[in-house]
Amino acid sequence: MAKYDNSFTDELRQRLSLVDVISRRIQLTKKGQNYWGCCPFHNEKTPSFSVNEEKGFYHCFGCGEHGDIISFTMKSENIDFKEAIKELADMAGIKMPEYKVKSKAQIEAEENYFQITEKATQIYQDLLYQDIGKHALEYIKNRGFSDDMIKKYRIGYAPKNNIISARFNNIKIDKLTATGLVRIGDYGPYDFFRDKLMFPIFNAHGQIVAFSGRSLDGSEPKYINTTDTELFHKRQTIFGFNFARDAIHKNNRSIIVEGQIDAIQMQMHGFPETVAPLGTALTEDHIAILCKSNRNIVFCFDGDNAGQKAAIRACTLVLPFLRENSEVKFAFVTGGKDPDEILKNQGESAMRKIIDNATPLIDFLWESVNKNYLVNTPGGRTSAEKYLKDCISKIQDKIFQNEINEEYNSRKFNQWHKWKKQEYKPDVKLPDIDVMTINLIKSIVQTYPEITEKYIDFLTSLNISFDDNVQKTSLDLENAEKFIVSFKLQRYTQKLESEKQQLLKNALNGEKYDSELLEDLNKKIEESNRKLEMLLDMNNK
Repeated sequence: MAKYDNSFTDELRQRLSLVDVISRRIQLTKKGQNYWGCCPFHNEKTPSFSVNEEKGFYHCFGCGEHGDIISFTMKSENIDFKEAIKELADMAGIKMPEYKVKSKAQIEAEENYFQITEKATQIYQDLLYQDIGKHALEYIKNRGFSDDMIKKYRIGYAPKNNIISARFNNIKIDKLTATGLVRIGDYGPYDFFRDKLMFPIFNAHGQIVAFSGRSLDGSEPKYINTTDTELFHKRQTIFGFNFARDAIHKNNRSIIVEGQIDAIQMQMHGFPETVAPLGTALTEDHIAILCKSNRNIVFCFDGDNAGQKAAIRACTLVLPFLRENSEVKFAFVTGGKDPDEILKNQGESAMRKIIDNATPLIDFLWESVNKNYLVNTPGGRTSAEKYLKDCISKIQDKIFQNEINEEYNSRKFNQWHKWKKQEYKPDVKLPDIDVMTINLIKSIVQTYPEITEKYIDFLTSLNISFDDNVQKTSLDLENAEKFIVSFKLQRYTQKLESEKQQLLKNALNGEKYDSELLEDLNKKIEESNRKLEMLLDMNNK
C-alpha cells in the first residue's frame, strides 16, 4: 500500500496533540499520567478508553481498540488513510505532500545520513582528547564540564583542516553535502565546521541529525548550526529534548532556557527537564512538541530588555496551547547573568529559587500590559484592553478562556478604574496648574489618544487624573499638539528659572557659587524661550 513519507507523518504526530484530536469527539479527564473517557467505538457508561499523550497512543480496555492519531482519525471519521492525513494536515496548518511511495533510494539516503553523522561525531569526540583539540577541551572544562558530561552529550572538536572531507573521501559527495557537514567551494569540497567545539544535535529518537559549533577564538557568531536538511529543521528541533523527555514526564513540566550550554548545565545540576531552542527564536513548533509531553512550562530568560521581549513573544506563542490544567510561568535571571553562571557561582539552590519564584502567565501578561500601556488614561486603557482581548482570543479552550477573561475584567475594575498614580515630586517646586488648563489637557487627552501616547512621559509627570469625562476639545489635532508642546516648554522654562533662582539664593547665603552651572541654565532658558517664541509665531500665522 502506498504511504506518505515517514517524515511527514512524524511531523503530524509531532505538531498535533493526540489529546486535542480525541477531545473533539469525546470528553477526556486526566487521571494520573493518562487521560480517560468513554470509548467512541462501543457503547459504555464507565470510561475505559485511555489516552497516553507522551507515547502517542490510545487503548480501550473494553473493546480492545488501539492506535495513534492517524488510526483514530480514520476509525472515528470512517475515512481512509489518505483522507485522514489530509484532515490532520489541515488541522496542523501544514501543506500536504505528494502522495507517493517511499523509494528504496530515500530509505538508503536516510540510513547513509545517520551513518555519516554518527561516524563524524565519533571523529570529533576522539579529536577533543588529542593534542589538536587541547584548547577546545580546556575551554569546555573551564565552563564546568566534567568528562562524564562531555561523554554523555558527545561533545567534540572540529579542527581547522577539512577532516570530514578527507575521512569520507570514499563516500559520494552528494551524500556528504546532504548532511550539511561538507560544502562545495571553488576548489572542491570543504568542511563547514572548522576550529569549533562541536555539540551533536539529536532528534527525539536519539539519532544525530545535525551539529552546533561554538567558536573558540571569541569571533562572532558564537554558534553556527547545520543549515536545514531533509532530516533537520531548526524550527522543529529542540536541543536536549531526547535527554529531557523522561524528566519532563516525571517532573510534570519542562524548563526552556536560551542556549545549549545553559540547557546542559541545568540538566546536569538538578533540572533534567530543561531544553533550549536551536539557532533560532522560539517557534510555535517548539511549543507544540513540548506540549505533547507536558503543558506545564517554565520559560527562563535573561532579565534585560531582550529577555523581556523574548518572554512576551513566548507568552503569545504558548496561549493557543493552554488548557485549564496548564501551568505556564516566566522566570528571569538578572544582573547580566545566565543559568550557567548562576549554577557555577551560586549553586543549584539559587537557581531553584529563581525557578520556584517564577511568575504565572496570567500575572506576567497583566504586568506586561501595565508596563507597556498608559492605563491611567482612557486611550491607554482602550489600547491595553484590545491587546488583552487579542491575547485571550488565542486560547482555544473556551471554558478556560472565559475564566481568564473574567479574571482580567476583575483586575481592570479594581485597578485600572481606581488608578492612583504615584505623586510626582519634581526637584524644584513648580506652580500649580490652573483649572482651565487642566480641563483643556484632559479634553485633548480624551480626544486625541495619539497625542497622549506621544507625550506620555510629560503628561504622566503632571499628576493629573484623566478618568473624569470632559467635553471633547474644539481644537484640531495640529493645534492641540501645539498647545501641549507650548505648555511643556513653559513648564520646562519655569523649572529652569526656579533652579536658577535657587542657585543664586544659595550663593547669597554663602554657599559655593557654580558659575558654569549658572551659565548652562541661562543657555537652556534662552533656548527654551526661543523655541516657545517660534511656536507662538506659527500659531499667529
